[in-house]
Amino acid sequence: MDKGKDAATASASAATGLRGVVAASSSIGDVDGVNGVLIYEGYDIHDLARNSTFEEIVYLLWHGQLPKREELDALHKSFSECYELPAAILDLMRSFPRDAEPMDVLRTAVSALDFYDKGAHDTSREASLKTAARLVAQIPTMVAASERLRNGLEPIKPNPELNIATNFLYMLKGEMPTAEDARIFDICLILHADHELNASTFTARVVAGTLADVYGAVTAAIAALSGPLHGGANTNVMKMLLEIGDMDKAEAFIMDALAAKKKIMGIGHAVYKTEDPRATHLRLFSKELGERNGETKWYEMSRKIEEIMMREKGMYPNVDFYSASTYYMMGIPLDLYTPIFAVSRISGWTGHILEQYENNKLIRPRAEYIGQRDLKYVPLDER
Repeated sequence: MDKGKDAATASASAATGLRGVVAASSSIGDVDGVNGVLIYEGYDIHDLARNSTFEEIVYLLWHGQLPKREELDALHKSFSECYELPAAILDLMRSFPRDAEPMDVLRTAVSALDFYDKGAHDTSREASLKTAARLVAQIPTMVAASERLRNGLEPIKPNPELNIATNFLYMLKGEMPTAEDARIFDICLILHADHELNASTFTARVVAGTLADVYGAVTAAIAALSGPLHGGANTNVMKMLLEIGDMDKAEAFIMDALAAKKKIMGIGHAVYKTEDPRATHLRLFSKELGERNGETKWYEMSRKIEEIMMREKGMYPNVDFYSASTYYMMGIPLDLYTPIFAVSRISGWTGHILEQYENNKLIRPRAEYIGQRDLKYVPLDER
């Protein structure tokens, strides 16, 4: 019997990639793909991006409401007390190959953090919030430290007086960022904080649903994010822009790629059927940074590609498209784009893990069997 033929005639009840299947109830975030709306706990992403800070968003995703001043101060304090990595983790990171992929370094280091947290296996809300705070504070330190170590430099100690966005840029480059860059990066973290049941968040919830600890769930989420169909798209966008090189080559490059049926990274989305609301802000940042740095060609090329894709395919840019040139103009290495995604998304991952623990049910879907039946065992020498 031809198994491929069986697959072709299988019933439509099994949704490919679980598209459109509601797999959990959550109050954390919602994506309205038809109208291009993203909300966190009832707040529109545009309102949050214009007015809030990343730390406020972390509190919101964990507690379902924006913090009061004293609550935000307490959260800042919990982060600043956790910024520094255990010495054993830094020693472990020093032992990694210099050419190790940054996402592999992050995955391994986060998993190892479990050993240095006495409350790691306590999944109560109180203990899990402490672990979540540790991860939100230390993942940026890990990413910055790994970049310096692979370049033969010593990691820079985090400054407990700085917020997460400013601290990351300071630890990465060894100098204080401008206030403008720090604020742009802070908003980038807000924009990437949560996106409902994307692949890595769903992975985190599945693992948390087994009552594995927070470190295990986050390690699994990082592994999911490392796949090129989830994280990494903005890195590939920037690689494409660098390959094109000049504005006058953009049209021919994109048209040739479309003729060859190649995917244009950063364009289109599995859920949004209109503009990704996060791209609205990142487009402005790409333009602002280009003008401030005296190099607008990456923004201009991106705009040209956006226009071509709308004309040819009716497709909009997603969050990855303009974050590519935004990060590039901030001097961030291309292969750190996905780890930076994790620096932000750890807030959403931990929010979903906390929510999963609160009303836990093991996530155990069924598969639609499309194989053969009623086969009889044939002895080895008779086959």
